[in-house]
Amino acid sequence: MEEQRNIKTLILGVGNLLLSDEGVGVRVIERLQAEYDLPEQVQVLDGGTLGLDLLYYLEGIENLLIIDAIEMDAEPGELLRMEGEEVPSFLSMKMSPHQIGIPDMLFAAKLRDLYPPNVVLWGVQPADLDVSMDLSPLIQAKVDVLVGKTLAELDTWGHQAHPKS
Repeated sequence: MEEQRNIKTLILGVGNLLLSDEGVGVRVIERLQAEYDLPEQVQVLDGGTLGLDLLYYLEGIENLLIIDAIEMDAEPGELLRMEGEEVPSFLSMKMSPHQIGIPDMLFAAKLRDLYPPNVVLWGVQPADLDVSMDLSPLIQAKVDVLVGKTLAELDTWGHQAHPKS
């Protein structure tokens, strides 16, 4: 267990808060920060639409969890979990203001030998991408589900989160 304490994990929520459901990854991050105490080796980051600027945060990271709205031609609200080499190629099919940024950041991470050994994506099919600061009711209901999925991923990586009192 001592070994697990040194494993660094980054939870990265990405998306544009101005385009309704596109901001779901950031909303999940906000909920995690507001409601849970996370171990010090777990970093939670609102990646917004930073793209390549996120490369800096991968230094020393072993586990990377990305939470995002993704276009997968599915029913709105459908969830998808991908891991490893599938993640960058799947994200490159995404239609959003940061569609190029995340795949490019992951590709650059490989070139600079910063690509984490464990990469997981939890995505949700958006219902609404109109200009709005609010998630659609359907996707708002998925925030709790995605928080639960995030906590489960952390648990598999040996990190315990605790609800704030």
